[in-house]
Amino acid sequence: MSQARRLLFYLLLNAFISALVTGTILFFYDRAHRADCAPADVSSAPAALTPSPVSGDIKVDIVSILGAGIIGSEVVVVENKGENPIIMTGWYLKDALGNTYTFPQLTLYKGGTVMVHTASGADTPTDLYWGRTAPAWQPGEQVSLYDTQGVMRAQYSIP
Repeated sequence: MSQARRLLFYLLLNAFISALVTGTILFFYDRAHRADCAPADVSSAPAALTPSPVSGDIKVDIVSILGAGIIGSEVVVVENKGENPIIMTGWYLKDALGNTYTFPQLTLYKGGTVMVHTASGADTPTDLYWGRTAPAWQPGEQVSLYDTQGVMRAQYSIP
């Protein structure tokens, strides 16, 4: 009985020390790498990386529209093909029937893509959700991307 108690004591002591060491390592790891995960301070970014308002040399494209007519899989893929970040806040997708999706606060960086899902979901930096209960896009129609001044920046014909 005494040997079982001693064994239990050492097992509990071992578990406590292991948890303490693991917690300490995670604490210092988090402290050392917190700056890597923190959002960048845009005010101190070089001018070339600071997003600029709409200008004439913006190269953005509607790459594809997937699952047109099927609410659960309907997605519009937009890509920044230019050299500079684009502030997409207030831009909108629109078709001839008047279906319009307006972008929330979003900066699309060089080479970056964003997917606009027609269905509901939680927005992330790469996936935006419209929250509709019915499909917005149909095969054969054209969808256009407009900036905040109403200038068409891209167009896509759904096959």
